[in-house]
Amino acid sequence: MLKRLMWMLFAASVCLPFCTVAQVPSAPPAPASSAPPSAAAAPATTAAPTSAPPLDAQNLQTFFDGLVPYMLKRNDIAGAVISVVKDGKPIFAQGYGYANVAKRSPVIADQTLFRIGSVSKLVTWTAVMQLVAAGKIDLDADVNKYLDFRIPEKYGKPITMRDLMTMTPGFAETVKDLFVPNSKDLYPLGRYLKQHIPPRIFPPGEVVAYSNYGAALAGYIVQRVSGEPFDTYVDDHILKPMGMTHSTFAQPLPPALAPDLATGYATATGKVIIPFEPIVPYPAGSFTSTATDMARFMIMQLQQGQFNGTSILPAATAQLMHSPHYNAAPGINGYDFGFYRENRNGLRIIGHAGDTSAFHTDLHLLLDKDVGIFMSFNSAGKPPNGTSESVRTSLFHAFLDHYFPYTPPAPPTEASARRDAARVAGWYWASRREDSGLRLLFMLGQARVSALPDGEITVNMLKDPSGAVKHWREVGPLLYQQVNGQSHLSFVANPDGSIRWWATDDFPPVELFQPVHGLEQHGLFVLLTDIAIAVFVLTLLVWIGGAIARRHFRRTLVLGPHQFELRLAARIGVILMLAVVAVWMLFLVKFSQPLALFHSNFDGWLTGLYVLGALGVLGGIAIILDALWRIARGPGGLLARVSEAVLGLCALYGIWAIFAYGLVNFNFHY
Repeated sequence: MLKRLMWMLFAASVCLPFCTVAQVPSAPPAPASSAPPSAAAAPATTAAPTSAPPLDAQNLQTFFDGLVPYMLKRNDIAGAVISVVKDGKPIFAQGYGYANVAKRSPVIADQTLFRIGSVSKLVTWTAVMQLVAAGKIDLDADVNKYLDFRIPEKYGKPITMRDLMTMTPGFAETVKDLFVPNSKDLYPLGRYLKQHIPPRIFPPGEVVAYSNYGAALAGYIVQRVSGEPFDTYVDDHILKPMGMTHSTFAQPLPPALAPDLATGYATATGKVIIPFEPIVPYPAGSFTSTATDMARFMIMQLQQGQFNGTSILPAATAQLMHSPHYNAAPGINGYDFGFYRENRNGLRIIGHAGDTSAFHTDLHLLLDKDVGIFMSFNSAGKPPNGTSESVRTSLFHAFLDHYFPYTPPAPPTEASARRDAARVAGWYWASRREDSGLRLLFMLGQARVSALPDGEITVNMLKDPSGAVKHWREVGPLLYQQVNGQSHLSFVANPDGSIRWWATDDFPPVELFQPVHGLEQHGLFVLLTDIAIAVFVLTLLVWIGGAIARRHFRRTLVLGPHQFELRLAARIGVILMLAVVAVWMLFLVKFSQPLALFHSNFDGWLTGLYVLGALGVLGGIAIILDALWRIARGPGGLLARVSEAVLGLCALYGIWAIFAYGLVNFNFHY
């Protein structure tokens, strides 16, 4: 059961991230007679055709009309919208499915509003770069210079705007108050930032660990430096100059825009409506827009900061924004300023994704082709492989393979493949993690790298759209390429040859994975925890069964002075140890849905769990003391003494696990 819970939680933690065009409202999605075979999309092209079709409005209409309605129907998604730009002009914008299922309202590209989640950050970073160009923000200055509070000193290095823009400030994940239940519960950005300063778990500039807090901090600096409220600054300096009249950071939406917001759903057929999701650190994710407005934003970025003769960014600043500034590992996509790299099919690509519970969005800029594509969905979709996240990835890859066909190079396998596969095998956990109050949840999401006999490796979390685990072969020193694919995975070694971390371009480069050692490795944790639970349950059964047998045969258990009380305390300790496991499992099940962690305040739960953990430690001590007494003084023979020794060792492990996994740290910063 722990294994199943781990994977449910991993889906939740990997993660939060998001004109003259013919616009025709689509019919509701329906099954196609010649549907593509994959649950998410048509299979990716594996060999380059002799020529690519033209990237124009007519061909795009045929391409997307042939895929998107099927994908919505197959994956139980209510609606979607797509826009494409090329050479400084919008060439396609189309809505599909429903903006509201009950009303059967179609998605309309230049009218229907989608909440784009973390794609909002691209607007925030654009505002930052405007002030950098104006000389008002220094990329390499301590951010405390611009704040009315202080980020605590650590590691002997200040956090800079450069660190924030490459997601390397070293902050732990923070989820508390990211979303609140109602717009009335929103409170000022400055208050949020002062009350939720995350622990710093990495030196700045070294380890990529995606941070909503860091992006919100950048937005607050825009507000402080400009002297304008952040959303007012964005309106005046980005949206109005580009005519983005159907876009806003405001929460709730202005009355003029609110009626056009697409309804959010878990699934289309389930008809479970996800209400408007207010975001407290709003520069990180509260932007609402249409596909045609986002087309304008893409054109501006692709045209080096220019839109229809209006300069949003100086050309040199736009080029700086689109240039590489961080790589977690050689040969792997990394970060520019605000954009992450998505290089694929031999093309230079930058972009960003965004997710709320209901809305799932992608924006991609093909820099070498002057092409941009935006897509957004208003339903989470059908897990495990039919989610909007997997659909949008499959759709983008199909788009690339159709219009920019590519045969990836197939370099020979390294001679050291078997040796290196054994070297990199093990358990790893993500750098994007919370390392105190909810540490257990992130420890359960460890990734396992396994060495195969032929020198290939697998990573249990890296799967294709069908759910099959991908295979990787070594094509350079500690550099792996997907078998029958083009994605890469790269390991970084310490000077002594041990593995420092690995990173991959199989998904956005928002985190890397660091090795886990000793008893904290997931495999050992599950094995030892299963053994301890079995011993505790068996102890209770023997205790209860013994009491029943003595009552039946009218026997009395003879114990020495104070031993009865110690034995009773030990048995209560067993109950407490099992209660710690049971209540934490209940907590994990309750919050195992995607993005559920980002929508909840866990203070009440954690208070109870921490108190229970403390009682579990006391109970474990009682078990150990009773075991030592029984081993030394009896009663019972060799078998009884061995049993007590095993019980005592399980209690010792339980106490270690409670402390190691943060089950009793009374930390409410998460």
